[in-house]
Order: sequence, then structure tokens, then C-alpha cells
Amino acid sequence: MVKMNTVYQGDLRCQATHGPSGAVLLTDAPVDNQGKGQAFSPTDLVATALATCMITTMGIAAQRQGIDIGQATASAEKEMVAAPLRRIGKITMRIHVPTKLNDEQKQKMKNAALTCPVHKSLHPDVQIPVEFTWG
Repeated sequence: MVKMNTVYQGDLRCQATHGPSGAVLLTDAPVDNQGKGQAFSPTDLVATALATCMITTMGIAAQRQGIDIGQATASAEKEMVAAPLRRIGKITMRIHVPTKLNDEQKQKMKNAALTCPVHKSLHPDVQIPVEFTWG
């Protein structure tokens, strides 16, 4: 179990503290939803969590199998929908692995990314197209 604590700072801003490490982050409501957009929005963090989870899970699999994924990168584009209620409608993921991998290694890395805990925790109504590039 990991505990995080959040305090409303007013003006649609929150401060969240990660219990084990004490790391702090701020969130702000987005401009299109009455906020100032001066920090990650809560839904931005969902897309960021997906990106970091996919890359981390690939890294774990790569370490176990002796595969070098170099400084792999992930880019997440989040799109909101308004109906029937405001929610994340789509997160487009672009993952780039700068090292050369054979087809079997590529498939192992794809499988790792697509089975990360965040990906598996998102509602099936959220579209998650993923594009991988290699080398």
C-alpha cells in the first residue's frame, strides 16, 4: 500500500505529497475547465502515468531479458470528450526505442508496454492507440 496526501490550495490548485518519498507535485485545473493551466491537470497526470508506466514496464522487461532500450521515450497526447460527461476520450501514445532490436525483441517490448498496470487500469471507453518506432 502506498499513501498519497492531497491538499486543496484554493483557486482550483492542489498539492499532492507522495507518502514514502515526500515528493510534491501541484495540479491545476486546465484553462478549458475554469483553471489557469499553470501545472499538470489531474487528467494530464493520467496520460503521464500511462507514458511512464509503459516505459518503466518495458525497462523492467528489457532488464530481465538483457535487451538494451537505450533512452526510450514516450509521448502522450490526451483528448477530452464532453458527452455524455467530461472525461478522457483518447490518449495517443508514441513510443520510440532508439536502439536496434530484432522482431522478437520488439514484440516483447510491445507486449510489456501494452500490459503495464496503468494501461490495464484505464476504462475500455478510453481509446489508446500506440505507435512504436525503433532504431
